[in-house]
Amino acid sequence: MQSISVGQGDASFAGPVVGGKELSIGDVNERGTTSVRKRQDCIFTHIRQLGKWKRACWPDSARLVLAIVGSGVPFRFDSYFRDLRPLAALPAKEPIEMSLNVDFRANGSDDSAGVDLSEPTAKANACEIQRFGIPRDSSPRPVPVTHPSSYGLSTQCVHAGEPRQKADGAITTPIHTASTFTFSSTDELIDFVEGRHEREEYGRYGCPNEKSVEAKLAALDRAEDAILYSSGMSALVGLLMTSLGQDDEIVFFDQCYHRSRQFCAQHLARFGVRTIQVPTGDMDAMAAAITDRTKLLVSESPTNPHLTAIDLDAFADIGRRFGVKTLIDATLATPANVRPLEHGIDFVLHSATKYLGGHNDLLAGVLCGRKEDLDPVRAMRGCLGNINSPHNLYLLERGLKTFDLRMQRHNENGMAVAQFLQQHPRVDRVFYLGLPSHPTHAIAAAQMSGFGGLVTFTIKDADWRQTSRVVDATRIARIAPSLGGTESLIEQPYVMSYYHYTAEERRQFGITDNMIRFSCGIENSDDLIADLDQALSA
Repeated sequence: MQSISVGQGDASFAGPVVGGKELSIGDVNERGTTSVRKRQDCIFTHIRQLGKWKRACWPDSARLVLAIVGSGVPFRFDSYFRDLRPLAALPAKEPIEMSLNVDFRANGSDDSAGVDLSEPTAKANACEIQRFGIPRDSSPRPVPVTHPSSYGLSTQCVHAGEPRQKADGAITTPIHTASTFTFSSTDELIDFVEGRHEREEYGRYGCPNEKSVEAKLAALDRAEDAILYSSGMSALVGLLMTSLGQDDEIVFFDQCYHRSRQFCAQHLARFGVRTIQVPTGDMDAMAAAITDRTKLLVSESPTNPHLTAIDLDAFADIGRRFGVKTLIDATLATPANVRPLEHGIDFVLHSATKYLGGHNDLLAGVLCGRKEDLDPVRAMRGCLGNINSPHNLYLLERGLKTFDLRMQRHNENGMAVAQFLQQHPRVDRVFYLGLPSHPTHAIAAAQMSGFGGLVTFTIKDADWRQTSRVVDATRIARIAPSLGGTESLIEQPYVMSYYHYTAEERRQFGITDNMIRFSCGIENSDDLIADLDQALSA
């Protein structure tokens, strides 16, 4: 074994292996002057960091041993066996000595015996570590969750949330199919239970694939934290079940996904929660509906299927003024086009099934916001068990790699199709935020960088059967619910989602018999336009 020794004061491991003064004995001694427990906590912090260094910087077969000597040898950490000795005998004020032993011969390198790792300088460590095939810049850091402006969206999509060096050098995150995760000793379990060590415990509470994707999604939305769910509806239900109790109230705008409305109006009522609907975009009506029992204000932006944009700054201001949390479902916008948290919104929800996943091959939902707000929501998810599978999470992470590129095409196709439909003689009205004719175009233009791939339009002087003939005549688009995938999808809201509603209910929600919702995929826009043109002429 070779040894890196750390002495008193400012001495610390340095260089690409550790990334600075993470393991300073001066810090340990200073914090340890008050109590044994504080010294123990500090040492355990170093152990957690040591584990991160090992996973990110050294080969899996390399063996690290951290020894702490005060009176006798009261503590030792071995990366092979995770051998945790009791710390109770460690004196509170007596100076201690730490040493880290790294055995590269366990990795099969014959050259390691002649390597001197005792030099504490960054340059020396970088030079010697390079001999074992580990890049100079292989520090164990993911791309930060909060990115400086120098990072573009595509860079975030590819790298955010992922360590530079994964297990076994894999470029992609491996799929972790385990339902449970083992502890090597009772001491390690106690360290975890007392909050000194973050790791997986049981699949219902999370898995390594989940952590990677959550960090990436938090980065895209500029959020402190993100929680993944089995679907977008599951994410909404998770937040509502955490935030609301008997006699509480929720206020939301009436243009929204019909299942969201159904859950709030029907199922929450069984738990004594009152649901109040107000006209979409009417901020005065929203403010007037708030009482001392109101706990949450909810809206989509853009809304489905009318694509109404909500003034996010005004919406957030109402929440702050009355001390009520705000939620925006930004599924149709995505973080590529708007980040509601930057406008003061408390929670942002996405159905990751749509644009984020982007390939019509998974179900997922995500809730983003401040960590202190999401901690109780995450605890509720642990009770409800509405998590996603490791394989779905792998698909979501893979889809996110190309999210920015796909959204550029979705935005381009949406605008091209909307402009074509607007001038077609058989089309009565087009709902698309990129068109100046949309009532909320000015609001959208002020807060969005793109307008997405969803276009809603109505057929002139057509009943539902005549409208369905247009839908059936398309050759590229598929008849299906959902949106945001690589394939273009087409549907009649009257038939697909509101068939069992009464005529009065459909009128109330603005769903007409001659309405068509078209989700542009990433096909060539000329082909989509030609397909719609022939369908409208059929």
